[in-house]
Amino acid sequence: MPGLRGRMLEQAIQADDLPAARSAALRLWQGGNRRLDAQLVLVVDAMRRSDWKGARDYLNGRSDKVDSSAIAKLIVPAFHSWIDVGAREKAPERHLLASAGKGRPEPALALEAALVEAAANRPADAATLAAETVPTDRMSQLVALRLAATLAAAGDAAAADALRGRIALAAGGREDPMLLLPEQPVSTARGGMAHWLALLGDSFARVPGGNVKLSLLFGRAAWWLDDRDWAVRSALAESLDRNGQQGDAAALLTSGRADIPPVLQMRRAELMADAGDLAGATALAEAAAKATPARSMLVRFADIARRADDREAAARAYAALEATLGDGPDDRALRGTLLIARAELRLQADDWDGASALIEQAVALRPDDAAVLNFAGYSAIERRKNVDQALARIEAAWRAEPQNAAITDSLGWAYFLTGRTADAVPLLEKAQASAPGNAVIVEHLGDAYWQAGRRFQARYTWRAAALVADADMGARLAAKLRDGLTAATTAP
Repeated sequence: MPGLRGRMLEQAIQADDLPAARSAALRLWQGGNRRLDAQLVLVVDAMRRSDWKGARDYLNGRSDKVDSSAIAKLIVPAFHSWIDVGAREKAPERHLLASAGKGRPEPALALEAALVEAAANRPADAATLAAETVPTDRMSQLVALRLAATLAAAGDAAAADALRGRIALAAGGREDPMLLLPEQPVSTARGGMAHWLALLGDSFARVPGGNVKLSLLFGRAAWWLDDRDWAVRSALAESLDRNGQQGDAAALLTSGRADIPPVLQMRRAELMADAGDLAGATALAEAAAKATPARSMLVRFADIARRADDREAAARAYAALEATLGDGPDDRALRGTLLIARAELRLQADDWDGASALIEQAVALRPDDAAVLNFAGYSAIERRKNVDQALARIEAAWRAEPQNAAITDSLGWAYFLTGRTADAVPLLEKAQASAPGNAVIVEHLGDAYWQAGRRFQARYTWRAAALVADADMGARLAAKLRDGLTAATTAP
């Protein structure tokens, strides 16, 4: 039965069914199974009802296993502090400040303590604690921004501005998705705990290999505490997406509010593209990108347009990006990248002359950039244009990054196309060993094997490429497996 109830609890959390989650959690709790998700649901439910004593009792009833976990150390002090804010206890921040024992708490926890002070109508104390704390990592800087909004709402604009000026993430253009959300102050215990859980859930969702169940648990708990908070909505959408609930994530960014921020509209567009509505996704992404000046939004719009094979929309995105660039070294580097992206669009339209002009501008801007040199050389040599110069550029790229599988493949293929098969084979073997799932590289190696007279290995390699090939490549590989390598079936 405990296993069944546990599954019922997990399913209720996934389905946004708080009554069912509460029932399953209570049965587990009463049966002595005090697992973290059950505890979290019961504490959140008590906080929703302003039952501060009940929330504290559930929090204090944790097992030794949960108490000693790293996760508990992130959430238990915060819960204690925000419960104390709701119960109007004195010094509610003490739980967070004591979380590190005799040492100083982590910056995120210290700044969360300052946010607790601000929500408890002590903005001066909050400003003092904030001034003593250096926001370092993303989590602490996002807490600092929420604290700045809360200080500003409390009338201390000077302290808010001073804190914002010390946040590296907020310097210059705001590119982090969380920074592009409207700033919202924290004024209640429920809102404060929701914000903290949302940041934890978002962090787990965005880290490769992060704990998806934990991310969804925190995101859902945050949603149940405060569904008006944009950061909560964003974090829950990310968690749902990572949990395979793309439809629920898209619905969260579609329904319930008419004033969805542009960054969440962009996220919805990406989910639409994943679901196959590329035209609708491109239109929504362009509208979202126009609503905010952030470069990251234009990049995301361009990515969706490229997925939709909408070259005109992608070109508009790149033009808008270029219009934001200045003359600094970082902007010059980005300009080179944009020139290559625009050149690739021209190549897709079979406009070599237009692409070549853009490629030369990129090389002039970034003459030592291996990626630029590789693109310039490979684009030319596969079209048999300026072969000597193209080969020299690929060789220069490979000398700069000999471990790069794509560049190694480019050089091996360039040698193959120029008749240097003996030089091509070891390079292509090295590239294939580094990227065995890359169908293009594997096909190149098969062609080189055939040209070198190693027919059995060629056919074996082509069969391996066919396992991961797209439709066009699959047809070409089938012809090679049937007839051998010909001018018509050589990889492009």
